[in-house]
This record gives sequence, structure tokens and C-alpha cells, in this order.
Amino acid sequence: MFEFHPSKAATIKNDVLSGLTVALALVPEAVAFAFVAGVEPLVGLYAAFMVGLITACIGGRPGMISGATGALAVVMVSLVADHGVEYLFATVVLMGILQMLAGAMKLGKFIRMVPHPVMLGFVNGLAIVIFLAQLGQFGEAGQPGWLHGTFMQDSILDVAWLDSAHLYMLIGLVVLTMLIIHYLPRLTTTVPSSLVAIVGVSLLVWGFGLDTRVVGDVASIKGGLPAFHIPSVPFNLETLLIILPYSFILAAIGLIESLLTLRLVDEITESRGRGNKECIAQGIANTTTGFFGGMGGCAMIGQSMINVNSGGRGRLSGITAALSLLMFILFASPLIESIPLAALIGVMFIVVIGTFEWSSFRIISKVPRSDAMILILVSAVTVATDLAVAVVVGVIVSALVFAWEHAKHVMVEKREDHRGSTVYAVMGPLFFGSVTSFLEQFDPNEARDDVVVDFAGSRVYDHSGLEAIDTLAERYLNAGKTLHLVHLSEECRVLLKKAGSLVEVNVIEDPRYFVAEDSLA
Repeated sequence: MFEFHPSKAATIKNDVLSGLTVALALVPEAVAFAFVAGVEPLVGLYAAFMVGLITACIGGRPGMISGATGALAVVMVSLVADHGVEYLFATVVLMGILQMLAGAMKLGKFIRMVPHPVMLGFVNGLAIVIFLAQLGQFGEAGQPGWLHGTFMQDSILDVAWLDSAHLYMLIGLVVLTMLIIHYLPRLTTTVPSSLVAIVGVSLLVWGFGLDTRVVGDVASIKGGLPAFHIPSVPFNLETLLIILPYSFILAAIGLIESLLTLRLVDEITESRGRGNKECIAQGIANTTTGFFGGMGGCAMIGQSMINVNSGGRGRLSGITAALSLLMFILFASPLIESIPLAALIGVMFIVVIGTFEWSSFRIISKVPRSDAMILILVSAVTVATDLAVAVVVGVIVSALVFAWEHAKHVMVEKREDHRGSTVYAVMGPLFFGSVTSFLEQFDPNEARDDVVVDFAGSRVYDHSGLEAIDTLAERYLNAGKTLHLVHLSEECRVLLKKAGSLVEVNVIEDPRYFVAEDSLA
């Protein structure tokens, strides 16, 4: 099995070399995402440069790479098609403002609520998405579909297949790239194996004049410095109503993908990033990008994995990647455009192998069925829609499963005390999922005239729990019983106080009720 060999120490040399490797892999990705969004390639390249540079300088996770991403690009398609690219720039500006507000409100901490099965599904689904994206490079330039050994026309989709020679050449170069990345670290770790593979395969193609597709066959990357530009849109309520829904969705997707990538890099580097700081940095980066003709972006898990596993640990790696990308645009476009796509495809295939959690196949039969289902569900939704939707779906399903399981855990034990009172000891959480089971375990007709409900082993978590207590009190009072509610938690008392008139019956005894009585015995 292919493996990454990440360096544990942060050094200037590792950061610079890994940053250069990332920059080479960023070019086709940024161009491809620009095409997905329906904008010019430079719009994607400028976004990769500016978002990558700003987040590398002030973000909350050194070593993480940000830029134009496919998750955002698919949302931008309809906006660009319906209103034009200027509305996209305005949307990106507002997107950044919303992200800064999220960071200022400390919303980054909520990423801790993402369960581990959702994280596994996230990385597995993303690995599949990255793999499928690379398959698109196996088609003829300008044509949909993948390569095949013959030329034919599909009856449903017009798919152009290339000849066998081109197919086998591409496959061979991809495999060679992967072998170099896998085996070189066993000989030396002086330079990143991914960078050696890209340079080595490029020299092989140039030296022997091999006929294979290069970056320049996708698009030209030559351009100048990004210029400040206020989006040419009417500044009125109508424009706001158009861009606000897109801005909100893009901001949410960008933050979810960035914070999940941050958690993943944290695990690999055995360190901890700062989520709220990253939210603010992403917001500043996107607002700035919108004013300089970029399509916006967020953290890129594939590029982050290339960087981290090539030895990039510090901010210098991200800064190097961004500045190298700008140098490519300004001065080295002919050289970069001649790099074979096979080398970059090979690098991304290694990323796929390293990103996918192969251990999930081993543990899927050992974890609870609900967790296994969530893992598979998140992976499938990631492939079918996008990362943000998959994560939201996974968290919601996890919460529902948790509520369903804990709804069974509320129990009531009945006994008689030394005063002749009927005592009900409640055990377990009282919330919307458990109130029905809670109420079913009480029968006023089977209790004595003096009834005590002891909440020492229970906690009330929401308004449904309060209403259940209110309903229980009404039942016993209507049956002519004297009811005592004891050992209510401080949180429950606060909830009851806040509820005020919402809870009509409010019978609360001193929580030291039993302590006082036992002391007299």
C-alpha cells in the first residue's frame, strides 16, 4: 500500500519545497474550478493566490492550504449564468464579511460537534471526489468523457475516446509518478518526493519528446497582477436580495470545509489550530479577493495533504505556494504550461490513497450499526452533492440517533420511604426524546397521598422536559396527592425560572429534603 512519509519537524527548507510542490498542483485545480464556475481561468488563479496568501499569513492553522475549490464553484454556476461575473465578485465580498462575523461570534467552536463517523465519511467521500475529478483528465482536450483504446460515439453522450497509444502513455506516466512518490522517501527525504516526481516526469517527457497532454492544453495561465476593482453592480436592495442567499451558502460551505480540514491537519501534525481565527482569516481573504477579481475560496484538503505530507508545517509553506503561483502567472507560464498533466494526476492519486481512511473497512463491522450507516451516508452524500451538505446531514442524523438511543435510558424506580411516602427516583436525561417514556412510568392511582419525585439521578435539558414535569405535577395534584419535586439540578431551576408562566405548576422542595429528613431518623 502506498504511504505518506510526513516530516514531524518544521524547517524553512521543507516549507519552501513543499510550498513549491503545492503551487504546481494548484494550477490545474484552480483552472478546472474556474471552468466549473463559468469564469475565466485567471479568476480562479487569482483566488488561489490571494486566498492562499492571506490565510497562510494570518490564519489559525499553519501548514493548511487555501484556494479556489470545487465545493464553492458548483454553487457559483447559476449566479454567474444568471447575473454575470460582477455579481459573483460582490457575492464573494459579502461572503467574506459573513465569515468574519462568524469568527467574531466564536462559531468556529461548533466544529467540535462533528462526530468521528462524520469525519471518516467526510474524508472518504472527499477522496472519492478527488479521484473522480482526476478521471476527467483522461479525456480528449475540450471533450467530455475518458480515454479508451478505440474511437467510438456513445448513443446517449457524445464521448470522444483517444487512441491506445495516448491512453497507455498517460497511464504509464501516472504510474511512474506514483512509484517515485512512494519509493523515493525510502532513499532520501532531502526534498519532497512529489516535487521530484513532477520534475522527473517532466524532464522525461521533454527529453524524449513524448506526445502527452500538458497543462497548457487545459488553458493558458499567463496574466498580470490582480488589480483593485469595485464590483460593477447596482448598490441597492435588489442586488442585496440576489447575492445574500448565495453569500450565506458560500460562507457556510467555506467555513465547514475549512474547519474540517483544520481538524484533519491537527490530527496529522499532532497540534491544534485556532478555528475562530481561521474563520476571520477566511473572511478577510474572501472579501479582499472579491475586490481583486477572484472567485473566492476556502481550505483545500487535497493541497493541504500534499503540503503536510511533503514536510510543510509552518506559514512559510502556504506563503511560498501562493507567491510561487503568482510567479507562474507573471513570468513562468510557458514552463508551467509544458508540465505533463500525468505528473499532476499521479500526485493527486497519491493524495487520494493517503486521504481515504482504509481502516474504515476494518472497523465498519465492529462499530455500532448507526455509526457505520452514518459513515457510508456521509461518503455517499459528499460524492452526490457537496461536502457541506454531507456534513450537515451527518451531524443531523447523528443527533437524531443519539436522541433516539438516549430516549430509552430514562428509568423510574418506585419505593416507599420511612415516612410512608411513595418515592419515584428518576434516572437518565429528560428531554424531548424521553418525555413520553418518562410519563408512562407514573400512575397517580398507585401512589400514596404523599409523593416524592427525586431527580438526583436525572437532568432536565429542554422545554419538553419542563412541560413533562408540569404535566406530571398536574396529574398528581388533580388526583388529590401532595407532590414534592426534589434534587432538581441548578440548571433545571434556572430553566423553570425562565419559563415563568409557561409552567403553570411549580412545586419545588428544598434539594436537601432527604438529607434533612434522614438526619432526624
